[in-house]
Amino acid sequence: MAGRSQIRGRSDGLVAENRRSRFDYTVEDTLEAGLVLVGSEVKSLRNGKANIAEAYASIEEGELWLINADIPTYEGANRFNHEPRRKRKLLVSRREKNRLSQAVERAGRTIVPLKLYFNDRGIAKLLIGLAVGKKKHDKRETQAKRDWQRQKARLLKDS
Repeated sequence: MAGRSQIRGRSDGLVAENRRSRFDYTVEDTLEAGLVLVGSEVKSLRNGKANIAEAYASIEEGELWLINADIPTYEGANRFNHEPRRKRKLLVSRREKNRLSQAVERAGRTIVPLKLYFNDRGIAKLLIGLAVGKKKHDKRETQAKRDWQRQKARLLKDS
């Protein structure tokens, strides 16, 4: 069972990463959440197929939901397949759910999915972040820092 959490071509278990989230938001806090999935979704994730770039998390009816995450259908499931962009329930403790709810309602924070992966026990997990949206000038500043780091690495490599 040692290779159980291995994803096709990935040894760390990472399925999908929302790289854009760190550019658009300042992530203040992160939290690992479980997902309620059906069998064909797990099979599709094990094939390394998922997209969380356009997804977000929301608290509705006292539950935490992952909305607009795309997990493509699994060919082997034929008629028992899942809906690719359905709402998926996220599993967090009541205390964490209340904390997230208060941060969203009072402080205007956003719950952003950061990474979708399998942990060392082979269970699908979602790393979510409590974030604040960046302003346009903050994004430009982030881009300038990245460009400088890239340029500095090139200069050091050449010399």
